[in-house]
Amino acid sequence: MQLDIQKLSGQYQARHMTEDDLPELLALARGNPVYYEHMRVQPALESLREDLTKLPPRTAPEDKYFLGFYRDERLCAALDLILRYPNPETAFIGWFILRKDLHGRGNGTAIVNELLALLKNQRFSYVRLAYVKGNPESRAFWEKNQFIPAGIETEGDGYTMVVMERAL
Repeated sequence: MQLDIQKLSGQYQARHMTEDDLPELLALARGNPVYYEHMRVQPALESLREDLTKLPPRTAPEDKYFLGFYRDERLCAALDLILRYPNPETAFIGWFILRKDLHGRGNGTAIVNELLALLKNQRFSYVRLAYVKGNPESRAFWEKNQFIPAGIETEGDGYTMVVMERAL
């Protein structure tokens, strides 16, 4: 099953991101320093290049969608989505970042809601993600979008990830 990303958003043009998009993706990432403060790293081209293709265990490249959301040819958001992870009825948001000047205006929630509707239409039952424990901005955003803690925490490289889930 492939997602029809052309139907993903009514507000943005969604498309697969490539290495050619890395400078723009890096600028987007650098514009959101709070996210990186909690991970104790700085955004870098090499790590973003790895993110374009990085997959969790037991997944295939055709399950990965690293998407950019554009308006007027300008990158507004980026989303890393893995289908059928950690199980066949679940999709996993590995990364979601929104241009800082669009925060607090409903733009992120609109993208998430359109994504969830598409996934539900594709017969997924759940969406999971993880945020860095101690990042109140991320936690509040995902809670506002009806994600709840799944009771799972995993250790990252110097930080703890809290897994959240939402039933579709």
